[in-house]
Amino acid sequence: MAKIKVSVERIDGYCNQPMQVGNYFFVEDSKLTVPEGQHVCIWALQSMMPIFPLLQRARPEKGDWTAKVGQVFVCPDPKGRVHYRIERITVE
Repeated sequence: MAKIKVSVERIDGYCNQPMQVGNYFFVEDSKLTVPEGQHVCIWALQSMMPIFPLLQRARPEKGDWTAKVGQVFVCPDPKGRVHYRIERITVE
């Protein structure tokens, strides 16, 4: 399975968590790894979770939208508008 990196790319509103541009975390299998001193917004996380298994597939088929280099996800909070980049970084 692929390892996923999720990073904050930009913030167009106000994030009360506060997430900051450059914050990131990893998803590997069912494990979430957050660097020391950072955190993850559970509201954004729960909205992204359905896409993780799709992006963790080892080799997407030709024409599969998950084969794109980086997927962009926007936080569901209409006031926050935090943009996350979701990338497949390794494949077993």
